[in-house]
Amino acid sequence: MLKAVIFDMDGVLVDSHPSHMTAWRKFLLLHGRQMTESDIELVRSGRKKEEILRCFLGELASDQLRACTQEKEALFQEEMGNTIAIAGVQEVLCELGRAGVPMAVASCGGRQRVHRSLDLLQFTHYFRTIVTGDDVTRGKPDPEIYRKAAAQLRVRPADSLVFEDSVSGVLAAKAAGMTPVGIADSCRAQALLQAGASDALPDFIGVSLEQVQQLFFSTSNTQHHGLPSYSAVVR
Repeated sequence: MLKAVIFDMDGVLVDSHPSHMTAWRKFLLLHGRQMTESDIELVRSGRKKEEILRCFLGELASDQLRACTQEKEALFQEEMGNTIAIAGVQEVLCELGRAGVPMAVASCGGRQRVHRSLDLLQFTHYFRTIVTGDDVTRGKPDPEIYRKAAAQLRVRPADSLVFEDSVSGVLAAKAAGMTPVGIADSCRAQALLQAGASDALPDFIGVSLEQVQQLFFSTSNTQHHGLPSYSAVVR
């Protein structure tokens, strides 16, 4: 039985990836390197920022890691005014909220940035709990963040639906025993489905409470829930 819906933030609630890419590109240039395609995939992977920094710069002492984190966050703050909500997501949040469905955010972003992003779009009040990268020791694909969100919502992981946009996020949700649904463009949808997403949608336009329930209960395709879905195309 569906008892909770959990959302990743970047790329799911907030269309923040362009701002993140710009900030990371500037950061890497300051550290003497160009951003590559593999770097872009790493940034989009849903991992904690500290893990990404170590991949880019190697092992860092705690003070170096703290300084690099602050530097990257300052660059992102300059771009935050360009972030917008994912199409259709506010309508979904409103409908789930009116129906009394418990909702959570599970994002590996830093606590300050996650809360500021949600406040900026006036989304914070929809969520009973918000779990960030500062609240866990291991980032996605480890299931810790999703298990913690379910525990704080007081629901079983098996009764939770997760909306994710990264392979590591889908793997984390699956490992936690939840049902993941991908939010992705056509280029990334296949990777999410192969990772274990039960379906992949381009955005939340037209998604209703009934359709969220159908996404949870069925191995979805366009005939099941009437939404634009990539599953019938890429499977």
